[in-house]
Amino acid sequence: MCTACETTQDTHAFGRRQFFGLAAAAAAMTAGIARADECAPFLSDMQAATTPDQAIQLLMDGNARFVAGTSLHCDLLVQAEATAEKQTPFACVLACMDSRSAPELVLDQQVGDVFVARVAGNVATTEVIGSFEYGTKVAGAKAILVLGHNHCGAVKGAVDKAVVGDSLTTLLNEIEPAVAATPLTGERSSHNHEFVQAVAEANVRMAVAALTEKSAVLKELVDAGALKIVGGLYDLETRAVTLLA
Repeated sequence: MCTACETTQDTHAFGRRQFFGLAAAAAAMTAGIARADECAPFLSDMQAATTPDQAIQLLMDGNARFVAGTSLHCDLLVQAEATAEKQTPFACVLACMDSRSAPELVLDQQVGDVFVARVAGNVATTEVIGSFEYGTKVAGAKAILVLGHNHCGAVKGAVDKAVVGDSLTTLLNEIEPAVAATPLTGERSSHNHEFVQAVAEANVRMAVAALTEKSAVLKELVDAGALKIVGGLYDLETRAVTLLA
């Protein structure tokens, strides 16, 4: 069961997450089912009213629900029907393919809320960048979150210089700059958990930078204040996402 909305209307000044007041919220809730405003499909009017900062906050609010065990339980079929003809997500997420860190789950988002690109090591490949150019410039998303995580197998593979196959080796080579840029204390291997964590953080920061360094489209949106790009790390033990300063 989702928690009552604790934000003010000027913080979320659009229909889906408007402040109902305690009486209305109580009337709109039943056990295990989210309030109607939280489950309303994210349509074009709400996307237009959302600022980049609000988009990031919506992601963080969702993670807070996930951490607290109060994720929304919406009617996904209703959302699928409402968004079948057009999608207007408020954010894009670049995440690792790790099976334990699915963005829609750990950020508690619904059908039509977010564009998600997943690749081992959350690397900003040409394909990802092109996809996000579409998601932002064409489809109107207001924020991009690059989401890494601890105990990342791809990062460990890059640290150990693992050789498995040509394609995987090529992918791990994309993480090598983060390995090289991370100060080493102790053993240079995947057994050095502090080093692996530091590389994971550096890898996220480099992916954030790459999105605007390699895309004039994304840079233009950021410079105009129409898009915000941030990095974060998901903790597999605590389930919390921490944004990187």
